Amino acid sequence: MEKSKINEAADILYNCRINIKRIKKLPNDCAPKSIQEAYAIQDKLAQKYLSEKKNLIIGKKIGCTNEAAKIQLNIKESFFGNMFSNNISKSNTIIETSKYFSPFVEPEFSFLMKDELDVSRAPYSPSTVYESILAVLPSIELVDSRYEDWTSVGVNNLIADNAVHAHWIYGDEERELNFINFNDHSVDLFINEQFIENGNASNVMGNPINSLTWLINNLALVGKTLPKNCYVTTGTCTKAIPIFKGDKVTADFGKLGTVSFDFKE
Repeated sequence: MEKSKINEAADILYNCRINIKRIKKLPNDCAPKSIQEAYAIQDKLAQKYLSEKKNLIIGKKIGCTNEAAKIQLNIKESFFGNMFSNNISKSNTIIETSKYFSPFVEPEFSFLMKDELDVSRAPYSPSTVYESILAVLPSIELVDSRYEDWTSVGVNNLIADNAVHAHWIYGDEERELNFINFNDHSVDLFINEQFIENGNASNVMGNPINSLTWLINNLALVGKTLPKNCYVTTGTCTKAIPIFKGDKVTADFGKLGTVSFDFKE
């Protein structure tokens, strides 16, 4: 795809985001036909987000690491996008409804990286990746798409749209990783104090460390790394759950803590 078409696609997606408008799909001549084109559009879109005042990339999100989520979106592979400082909030916050279309919530294990791993030594094992983590955080990812029907546009378009990332809400850091059994740790999702669904760390590629390892090794294939002090949210422990104006959302990670927000004006 020509650079002008990559830029055109990124322009469309960026303007949809800032003007709170949706499209059915990208024009055919600038719609990504491959994973490579999709990430090229995502990279250009990231540059546009970074042009906003005091906005920085603070980490990565990983999508569709959960089989239930893959079924929801009718895709077969996982993917990743960027998280920005303008779209993160500490738990017990208000998320304004006016900034989103039809958002879904996903309770996720997030990690803060201690060390930047050498690209030349990839691929890495989960045990090595585990040693490169500084802390784990309970979190909720808000996902929201610029496409009217984002279950039908395919993985390339979702990647181009910054992996449909919208906002990241995070809880307190826990640096004693041995405190958590990442093979089997329960997570309960509540909306308006009503139990909605139980999830588990095991739903995330069997263990969220596996998801983080997948990201690190896939970035290494294109010569990229996760820098020190980078955050990564590893994918939902439940199905993606829709939320509506007035909802109070809480994800209970047991001994790791809770994360909550109010979705209102």
